[in-house]
Amino acid sequence: MPTQDATIDTLARAILRDAHDEAEQIQSDGLAKAEAIRQKAQEQADAERKEILESARREAERLRGQVIASAQLKSRTLQLEHREKLLERVFKGAGERLGSLQKRSDYPKIVEHLLREAVEQLNATEATIRADEATQKVLNGGVLSALSKELNFKGTLGETLEEGTGLIVETADGHLHYDNTLETRLGRLKNSLRSPVHQVLMGEKL
Repeated sequence: MPTQDATIDTLARAILRDAHDEAEQIQSDGLAKAEAIRQKAQEQADAERKEILESARREAERLRGQVIASAQLKSRTLQLEHREKLLERVFKGAGERLGSLQKRSDYPKIVEHLLREAVEQLNATEATIRADEATQKVLNGGVLSALSKELNFKGTLGETLEEGTGLIVETADGHLHYDNTLETRLGRLKNSLRSPVHQVLMGEKL
């Protein structure tokens, strides 16, 4: 029969063994939980990293698109500015040469056309005509009297135009007038001529 001391010793060893086994189980469970936590943390970190990288990529694409759009807009703006400068130079040069038309042999025909158009636009039976000196001479040279008979209206020369080449026609009551100076006509034609003039400047076929 085991002595009391032997029984106690056996019980103590059993308790220690159980404690050791439980400690190992706890340690094993702890390591498994720690690994699971680490794995979950790693997965979460990877997901966050992926989302951050994707967000950065989208932002980079957005900024790249903005830069490209801005560059394209700037390029287009510079092209339009260059085009406008070229057009203005062309129209300015044309305007500066308008006065030379008065030296042409067919200038009386031009004056006749200017007067006819103005009278027909106003539908006037009586009108005052203001013209520059050279145009006045043409009108007095027979153009005014001939056209007055043809269109059945009474035309009277008014004050000399201080600026402009051509003529301005006013109704007798002064309520309506039609500016048919060459400068004004060029201005009226400017918008319709912009595209073909630009094509010519760029060497394109009309």
